[in-house]
Amino acid sequence: MLFKKMLLSAALLGLFAVFGTALVAFTYEGTRERIAQNERDSLLHSLHALILPERYDNDPVADKLEVHDPVLLGNPLPQQVYRARKEGKPVALALTAVAPDGYSGDINLLIAINHDGSLAGVRITAHRETPGLGDKVDVTRSDWVQGFAGRSLINPVPEKWKVKKDGGVFDQFTGATVTPRAVVKAVHNALSYYQQHRDTLFDGGGTTAPQQEAPHGG
Repeated sequence: MLFKKMLLSAALLGLFAVFGTALVAFTYEGTRERIAQNERDSLLHSLHALILPERYDNDPVADKLEVHDPVLLGNPLPQQVYRARKEGKPVALALTAVAPDGYSGDINLLIAINHDGSLAGVRITAHRETPGLGDKVDVTRSDWVQGFAGRSLINPVPEKWKVKKDGGVFDQFTGATVTPRAVVKAVHNALSYYQQHRDTLFDGGGTTAPQQEAPHGG
């Protein structure tokens, strides 16, 4: 009798396990496309905030490539490049990069660079910096990061690509210098990478898929 009860319990547990696995798989399949679309919409929202959609006629999310430079892009993993074109001609690109020396670890960035090498804008996409101090690099906390727009490798001159405490032109935050210092360095490195690889970054043709409407706001 005890053996039969054990067999019944095992069978019931097995049935529940199979049912649970099937339910999870069904839920995943049912939400995968929605999750992918939400991720795409979020990326487009960020791209449109940096490169105005009227500047290009392709789909930069589809017109992308992966690049690899652990030194200048701050991470051993491949980084993404999203390219914007108008009638097939290069307009700008947005590349992902990492500032590995933030106060609390990696700071992930999306850096938009015009074809002429000037910055279209910068956004912080992920960080763990101290609330009220280092988190001011986030555009939702302050407008500090918007100060990069229009800058280039010659504006300011190389020796001034630092925070003011180090003799440069970029503001630091009261009580927090490490975070803005790391971001300034990462942006400068990304510009250097772009200068070295500009022509090849836009190689490979382009897409002419219709743009998707950006989410409202931002």
